[in-house]
Formats: sequence, C-alpha cells, structure tokens
Amino acid sequence: MSAPFATAETFDSFLQQELKKDLLRFTTAGSVDDGKSTLIGRLLHDAKGVYEDQLASVKKSKVNRSTGLIDFSLLTDGLRAEREQGITIDVAYRYFATARRRFIIADTPGHEQYTRNMATGASTANLAIILVDATKGLLPQTRRHSYIASLLGIPNLVAAINKMDLVDYREDVFSRLSEDFLDLAAQLCIASATCIPVSATEGDNIVQPSAKTMWYSGPTLLEHLETVPVLETGSIESLRFPVQLVIRPDSTFRGFAGQIVEGEVRIGDSIVALPSGKATTVRNIVSFDGNLESAGHGESVTLELADEIDVSRGDMLVSPEKRPAVSNSFAATVVWMSEKPLAVGQSYLAKHTTRSVKARVTNVRHRVNVNTLAHETARDLEMNAIAVVDVEASRALFFDLYRESRSTGSFILIDPISNATVAAGMILEDRAQLAAVEPRQDAPNGTSARSVSPAERFERHGHRPATFLLSSSVIESAERALFAAGFETIVLRADSLNRDSLPKVIDLLHSAGFVILADSGISDGELSGDFEGAHNDRTMFDLSEDLDRLSSDELISKILTQAQSLRLGSATEKHE
Repeated sequence: MSAPFATAETFDSFLQQELKKDLLRFTTAGSVDDGKSTLIGRLLHDAKGVYEDQLASVKKSKVNRSTGLIDFSLLTDGLRAEREQGITIDVAYRYFATARRRFIIADTPGHEQYTRNMATGASTANLAIILVDATKGLLPQTRRHSYIASLLGIPNLVAAINKMDLVDYREDVFSRLSEDFLDLAAQLCIASATCIPVSATEGDNIVQPSAKTMWYSGPTLLEHLETVPVLETGSIESLRFPVQLVIRPDSTFRGFAGQIVEGEVRIGDSIVALPSGKATTVRNIVSFDGNLESAGHGESVTLELADEIDVSRGDMLVSPEKRPAVSNSFAATVVWMSEKPLAVGQSYLAKHTTRSVKARVTNVRHRVNVNTLAHETARDLEMNAIAVVDVEASRALFFDLYRESRSTGSFILIDPISNATVAAGMILEDRAQLAAVEPRQDAPNGTSARSVSPAERFERHGHRPATFLLSSSVIESAERALFAAGFETIVLRADSLNRDSLPKVIDLLHSAGFVILADSGISDGELSGDFEGAHNDRTMFDLSEDLDRLSSDELISKILTQAQSLRLGSATEKHE
C-alpha cells in the first residue's frame, strides 16, 4: 500500500527538479483599462496557478466588474483602492510554474501618475507584455511603457492585442495594430518583438488556441512565455562582487560576504579590490550549504582571500582582466520618482550596489518626450519625467555602463532628509574618462600634468559663463534664484571695485565659469573691455532698464529663462 503522504526524499527530489527549470521574470504594462490585471488573472487561472481558496474568495467578492462568474482582475488587484476603482496602483508580484518553466509576474499600473511604479516593476524583467486595446490602438501610455521597457534593457517585448472579442476577431484590426507596434519596437531598438491576438475575458489565445482566430498561426501567450529565450540581463563576463559585509567570527577567519552580480569566481582566481587596487587570490568560497569550488551570477557567498588586504562594505572585488570604471562623474538616464522636483546642484545620496555616497545632479542635458522621443530643454524634472543628466559624486563609484550590466550600471538617488527614493538611474557614460582623453603635457618639474582648462571648468559647473547687467534693487534676488537653479554666481558692485582692474577681474571670473551679476553702476563697455588675453566673445545680457517695465518676479523669470541657454547641450548653447 502506498504511503498517504509524500516522503521527505520525494519532496526534495521534486524541489530539485523545480529548481532546474528556467526562471522567466516578466512584467505587464499598458494604458488604463487595457486589461492587464484581467489578462494575468486569466493566465494564472487557465494555467492552474491559482489556489482554490483564492478562487473561492474571488467568486464570492461583491466587487465584480465583469459580466462572467469570475472577475479575473481581482486575482492580482490586492489593494482595496484598486478593487474599488478598478485600476492597478501598486506593483503586484505573482509566481506560478508550468511543466517547462517557472515565472515571476510583475503586474504594473497603467496610469501616467504611476509611471515610477511601472519602472520599478520592470527593472528586473526579462520580458514585457504590453497590452494594446484593440478598440483604441496604441495610446500615449502604451508608447511610454514601451519606451521605458527599452530604456531598462528588456530584451523581449510582447504586444498582447487585447479585447479582440469587441472587434469581432477581425484579422485586419490585428494586422494594423501589429504593424504599428512593430514599427514602434523598431524605433526603440527592441531586440525581439511579438504580437499575439487575445481576449482576456474570454480566454482566447491565452493558454489554449482560439477557434475564433483561425487566421492566426502563432503561439498562444503561454506557449510564447514557455519558449522565449531567457536572455541574460548583462554581458559582463568578468567578476563583479560588491562587498556587503565583513565577517570575522574569530582570529582565524576573515571573509567578505555579498552577492556575485556579474561573472563567476573559482578558488585560486586572481582578483583586484577596488578602490585600493590591491591584488590577491581567492582562498576559499563559503556558502550556506558549505564550501564551494566555484560560484556564479546571482549566488550569495563569502569569499576568503589569500592576503590580508583592506576591504570594507561598499568596496568591490573584480577580475583583473576587465575592470569597471572608477569615477565620480558620469552621465545617466533617470526616471524622476519624487513629487518634489529635481533641484540641480542639490545634494542627494546615491546608492550604487552596496556603496552609498553623496551626489548631485550638475546638469540636465535634456528631457525625453516619451510620446515623440524628442529631446526637450529642461532645468528641472517633475515626477515621472525621464531625462539625461550629469551626476557628480563625492567619492568614486565602480560601475559598468547600463547597456553592459544592469547590476553595476544602475543606481538610485535618495533624499537624505526624508530617506525617500527620488530617482532611478541608468549610467550612459563615464564623464571623467571622456575628459581624460585630452593630450597631457609634461610639467616643468618633469611630472605628468596639465592645467585645468576653462572648458573643463564649464563642464564641472554644467553651464557656460555669462554676465548679467542688472539694477541694484534686484541683484540679490537674481543671485538667489540662479544659485537655487544650480548656477555658479558672483555679484560685482560698482562701489566696491577698483575700476582699473575690472577688465582683468571680469576675464578671470569668465575663465572660471561664473555667471556674473553686475549692477548698473558698471557700464557694458567696462564689462566687455578689450585687453591682452581677454575673451571677447563673452555672453552678456543687459537688463538694467527692464525694471521700469517689468515687475521683480517677471524680471527674475526672464533672467532664469536666459540663463537656461547657458546649459551645456541646450539648443541655444554658445560654443567657444
């Protein structure tokens, strides 16, 4: 007679078999009411991924917006506000498995105001399902979420053309929307894009092929999810091991705990510790299950090194063959997540792998219009805005570009006062490396050095220099407004200057990259006077007479507008 319960050995065997299956993380996105939660609920239900008590609870729910027995959206919309309003607000994670693969689903919001939630849910996904309402076509939020998916490096995109039952399962509607979506995917350089006609409420082409779409010969949604290649999120083959904790239980052991975010490590491998640059080898690899000969991507282990070198939390152990960039200055694409707008020049806390440092955004290069993909001039960022910015940190970070590694190419910015995450960033380039390509000259004492050029100072400030000629009554207000906007400013007053040395002072301040605010007691001739070594192409704005026709607030607004043309990369930028 067989045992009524499975033995521990049988369960362990089953568990090992399950763990051998591939894991596909995917996210859903689209516009409001496209049917994301209903689609996921139907997928879970038809794939036998719903527990009986969950199903019974949904059947008894008084909140039922569907015409059938089951409102499938209630299987994922867990918040009371979500059920009452019929929308997804927070990210809902669900797990299920089939005979071929394991899945983790992130059901993300469609409302524009919850774009930051969508970006969070998609940050670890290998595939994104973009819902398209067959009765409406591609909407702005569809384009926004497709753009974010491409921005986050998601390699596979699936357009689920939903609500086909409302357009009588017409092939021409599906063909037109598929063509539109594939054109968008090509524009966004998506590696793989697929379109599937579905009806979430009726279950067509979700798990089983539909007899109502005989003209469609492709896979069902579940078949595609089970067979799509699970591409690695990064292409860095070299070791990246951010140190999370130093473990020293006694005098005989000193190990460094953390997760291998890229590459693999074996006993005896040569490694380099950053930022010190000290080289050593791996003596031992310790895990929860005992000592290992090797460990790879995603595994949490403790490394024991052959030599006693100085390593602490926030440092990184890497392969000597291919090291990450070590820099405190980089350009990145950010998704702004805070209701409080970005303030250029304000101090934030940047968290990158296990390292946290003070950082500030020195310049907003451009904001991205996700509907048109156009680059727009901006001096600040509102919630859910996406932009390319320059970031400067107080200490060096160890990073790869995001297109090479999600793990070491991403970071978040945190408000040091509220401790709230205000932005998620993806690193595009190492600005310090770009600056270092300029030719170096030998200094008189034989050491290798070069002087700091005005262009480097302008790059550091994020803007070019200029002079504003203003009335004395508004000069302090103008300085405060420009300073708050991230400009390096200095005030010159006529009654506190040696007029003979004024041209030289102006030239020095110009070379240093300052925005000079001069009162109307100084003439424009003195501000642009010619002398040996002077820069005669200075940008100057004369607003000394505008106070008579503009209010103080209007004048400050005009000054800020004109100052934006000094931002590096702006459309009206003046080149030296």
